[in-house]
This record gives sequence, C-alpha cells and structure tokens, in this order.
Amino acid sequence: MLGEKILAQLDSTEDQLINHLNDDVVEIFTTMVGGGVTFSGKTDTMTQFKDSVSAMVGFAGGYNGMISINASREQSLRFTSQMLGMGVDECEDEVSDALGELANMIGGSFKHHFVKDGHEVRLSTPSVIYGQDYQMTVCSIPDTLTLLFETANDPFTVSLYLEVN
Repeated sequence: MLGEKILAQLDSTEDQLINHLNDDVVEIFTTMVGGGVTFSGKTDTMTQFKDSVSAMVGFAGGYNGMISINASREQSLRFTSQMLGMGVDECEDEVSDALGELANMIGGSFKHHFVKDGHEVRLSTPSVIYGQDYQMTVCSIPDTLTLLFETANDPFTVSLYLEVN
C-alpha cells in the first residue's frame, strides 16, 4: 500500500492508481505484445526471483520512485517473441531490450496521469536484471503497490514504488 503522503500529493486514491496502472498495462500489452493479459488483483511485493527477468525505470522530479515488470524467463522470451515477430528460440539476445522497453512504456504512460503544472517527472533509462536466483529490494516494501497480471501461459507482476519529493 502506498503512503498517505504520496496519495495526497498525487490527489489520488490507491484504487485510482490501480485502475490507471491496470489500464496502462493492458493497453501496452494489447498494442506491443498482442494482448491476452488480464488483471488478477493486488499481490504481495516479491523480492526473491528464480529464473526470472525484472526490468525497471525510475521516476524523478515532482515525485520519485520506480516501476518494474517482473516475469519468468520463459514468459519474457514469449513477450519478446511476440513484440519482435521472432521465434522464441531466436530472441534470447533481445529479452533485455524488450522488457526494458515494456517497463519504459508502462512508466511513461503511468506518469502522464499525474504530471501537472509544476510537477515535471522524468524517467530513467531502463535497467534489467535477470538470473537463476536474485533478490531485488526497492526502498520500503510497505510503500510499494504490486499488481498481478495473467496471460495464457504465466503470471507476471508490475510493481510501483512512489515517494514524496
């Protein structure tokens, strides 16, 4: 759950943030990956990943934070394959770029809901981590909102961390 200070700064509720993020993810996946993604609800923020890929972009300016997409390696290969029109067995080298671009698009779309006069927000260059077993912790987990999405093959999460500047 995001803190009251950031919700007040954004003049929003957690439910509104969830709706914005859900709409952004579904629209981007429909456009870039071919759809087939549904929102399953809020979930616990994960910090330990196995055979996964995590891509993230940071927010800086009127509010700070980060947004990340976290998927299994196999799911990431399927996303990349669908985005690039390549076979799953041909796109291993493009996974980092594809997942980074998905994180960038989700972050860019999401930030526009809250950029108002005097509240400029910039995105960082995407960062991608992957491996057989890794841990990713972003600041304060209680201030993180994580949503679970489903495809025909696997679930994946999108996590949002925001803080008052």
